[in-house]
This record gives sequence, structure tokens and C-alpha cells, in this order.
Amino acid sequence: MTTIKEKEVKPLTRNKLLGIAGLGWMFDAMDVGILSFVIAALAIEWNLSPGQMGWIGSVNSFGMAIGALVFGLLADRVGRKRVFIITLVLFSVASGLSAFSTTLAIFLIFRFFVGMGLGGELPVASTLVAESVEAKERGRVVVLLESFWAAGWLIAALISYFIIPDYGWRVALIITALPAFYAIYLRLKLPDSPQFTAKKVRNRTYGQNIKALWSKAYAKPTLMLWILWFTVVFSYYGMFLWLPSVMVIKGFDLITSFKYVLLMTLAQLPGYFTAAWLIEIAGRKFVLVTYLLGTAASAFAFGNADTTMSLIVFGAFLSFFNLGAWGALYAYTPEQYPSVIRATGAGMAASIGRIGGILGPLLVGTLVMRGYDIGWIFSIFCVAIVIGVLAVVILGVETKQTELE
Repeated sequence: MTTIKEKEVKPLTRNKLLGIAGLGWMFDAMDVGILSFVIAALAIEWNLSPGQMGWIGSVNSFGMAIGALVFGLLADRVGRKRVFIITLVLFSVASGLSAFSTTLAIFLIFRFFVGMGLGGELPVASTLVAESVEAKERGRVVVLLESFWAAGWLIAALISYFIIPDYGWRVALIITALPAFYAIYLRLKLPDSPQFTAKKVRNRTYGQNIKALWSKAYAKPTLMLWILWFTVVFSYYGMFLWLPSVMVIKGFDLITSFKYVLLMTLAQLPGYFTAAWLIEIAGRKFVLVTYLLGTAASAFAFGNADTTMSLIVFGAFLSFFNLGAWGALYAYTPEQYPSVIRATGAGMAASIGRIGGILGPLLVGTLVMRGYDIGWIFSIFCVAIVIGVLAVVILGVETKQTELE
């Protein structure tokens, strides 16, 4: 009888898997990244209030919350590969159609479906990759998968800087949506997770899988992940979707703001790569705690920066530490559960996190409207991240190089 160990993907297959999954991840990041620039452009073109700007980011996260929950549950029933393809199709079509929106209401509807596809894809993709590589390199490979997010953000920043000022936000959205169809073509040949293919228990109900997350064996990691995901996503979307707009609030014009955010975005790549190097040496908990504390300190410093140089420097540190922490989070999450409930656990944690993603942008928009200082607002995100750190320290267990069940 063939064992899971014998069916593990070989290095070449692993690299192909990383490339195929990473391409889709990159296109997802392009869309989320460009949304922050589109929000700033729409605020001018459609004369949006800060509250309306906050709703754009929040409805995207609302869709991600629903998508992570629904598609996470589905992936444990029908397989990672099928859900991987379905979510990318949903994301790509909705993203392209959003470029033709004529009102804020229509734009919000399309952004909800974009969020559903994106929210469903990310935890399922990390689960598929985590189940397809050996324990000794699993964390590093998943972080490298997450590093494609930085590449997508960089491309989004470049498109925004060179396209939006001259050609408009609609053209920018179309450009980011079209390449995703190539990733769909590649995924049709993608093998499913060997652990999902080999698992014997497939007739469990959705309710049984959800209940299992809070059984005695998994209640502690589930609580830890829900707190961690909520605080990380709350702070990330609250800060990063507002970065170009914050630069405008601090007195820079739109083009200059895009240029500075592009410079800050460059720091995401070394953040991922250093996290990928450290995660198999120092462990998941060390990387999460270190990079999240770095994020908290950078958020506080960026919010209170009052010179151009300090804004760029602290914004770069914010990108470096926050995205490195994201890489570790995606590596750590699937390792908390056995194969039979892994996608359910990862999807529900991500879904809880997206609630934070709904509240973060709305909170910034509301507080900006009421005249609160950006430094005070970013201090809230600093505190939230520290709460996430405490959850990892108190409730988390190190999973470095452990074999997945």
C-alpha cells in the first residue's frame, strides 16, 4: 500500500506547485494592493467621504470572511485543488467587472465577490502547499508562497504610479484581473494534496468539522488562532488600505503619495525572505512574536512621523515586519490541525480574521471624519498587535518540523 510519505511531491514538483500557487497569490495581492490606490483615486473622482472610503475596504473584507468560511469547509469535502480553481475564477471575473462600475454601490457589490474568492483561496492555498512538502522545509516553502504577495503589491504600486494618474483606475483594475486567467489555466494541471487524496474519513458533516475545532484536543490552538488572525488582519487592513490616503492626509499630492508607498512596499520582500530563513531555524513562535512586535513599534512610529524621511523609513519597517509576520502566520495555521479538519480550521481562523478586516478600515474612516490624529489611530493598531503576540506566547505551541497528521 502506498503511504503519504511515498507520495510526497519531489523537489521539482514542489517548485512547480509553489510557482503555480504563487502566481495566483501574486494576482490576488495585485488586486488588494491596487485597491488601496484606487480608494485614494475614487475619493477624488467620486468625492467620497472618509466613511465611504472605509466601506470599500470593509466590504472587501466582509466578502473574504464569507469566502474563507464557506470554501474552507468545502475544501475538506471536495479537495483543495477544486476549491483552489473555483475561488480564482470567482475572484478574477468579479475583479474585471468591478472596473466597469458606475456607482459606489455597484463597485461595493463586485468588491464583495472579489473578497469571497480571495478569502477562500488564501487559506486553501497554504493548506495545499503545507500538505505537499516535507516537514523539514514546510514552513520555509509556505513563507515563500506568501512572498508572492509582496511581488503582487509591488506590481500594484507600479501600475498605480504609472497608470492611474494618466489612464484612470478602471484601466488599472482590468490590468490586474486579466493575468489571473493564466493562473486558472495552470491550476487545471495541478495535483491535489497527497494527504487529502489519502485520507479515509470524508463523510463527516460540516457541523462535525466545526465542532471538532472546539474539542478538547484543538480548543486551545483554535482560540489562539482566532485571536491572532483577528488582530493581525484588523491592523493590516486598517493600516495598509489607508497608506496612500494617509500620505494624502499628511499633505502629499496623489502621485507623490503613490511614489512613497511604492518605496515602502519594496521592504516587503526582505521581510518575507528573512522570515523564510528564520522560520526553520528559530521556529514559528519566535518569528511571529519578533515580527509582530516589530510591526507594532513601526506602526506607532509611522503614525507619529512628521517628516518625509521618517514616514518613508518607518513605513518601510512597517512593511518589512508586517509581511514577514504574515508569512509565518500562513505557515503556522495549517500545522495546528489534522488533515481531516485542516482546511476547515484554517478557513474559519481566516474568516474570524476578516471580521477584523471589516472593522479596521471602517474605524480609520470614522476616526478621520471625527478629526482624530493619525498617530492616535495607528496606536490602536499597535495595541491590537500586542494582544496577538500575547495569544501566541501564552496559548501557542511550537510546530517547527513536526509531521502533519
